Amino acid sequence: MSLRSTGSNQIPAATLAVARAAFPKGSLAIRIRDALGVLFEDADFAAAFSTRGRPALSAACLALVSILQFGEGLSDRQAAEAVRARIDWKYALGLELTDAGFDYSVLSEFRDRLITGSLEQSLFDTILERADTAGLLRAGGRQRTDSTHVLMATRTMNRLEQVYETARAALNALAVAAPDWLLTQAEPG
Repeated sequence: MSLRSTGSNQIPAATLAVARAAFPKGSLAIRIRDALGVLFEDADFAAAFSTRGRPALSAACLALVSILQFGEGLSDRQAAEAVRARIDWKYALGLELTDAGFDYSVLSEFRDRLITGSLEQSLFDTILERADTAGLLRAGGRQRTDSTHVLMATRTMNRLEQVYETARAALNALAVAAPDWLLTQAEPG
């Protein structure tokens, strides 16, 4: 696939008017577009696409869809449906209200291209740079880590230890109640 340029970075007038009327206080997608503007250009992703072949969807658009998808915790199907149906996403992506969107499988193919082209770090750096330029990042302060994975690992270890202790207690009880039978079933160690 080759890269297809999106053309204008302007939000269509109809999309702008309807989004402002429907979301007077904004939404996540609208706030991202308003605060950061156009995050990506298709040229940023040129290394992941060939110069020949059938034109692909806009890589800049797919990158922003991936970010919105992550921000809202959506599956690929749900994200593709949001592009098709949600006004605030059409606003953020700069799409016409009548834009039909794309098939959900395009998102996984795009992520594969990002990884194959080693563009995931540049995507992240671009977001950080734009957020810093917009004054959304502050230095210093306390940092938090997501402890969910730590808690899950601890819970898994606790469960394994409980199974081990249960098995040990059962074998000790059998050693007292039926030592001859236990010796025929298990090694003394």
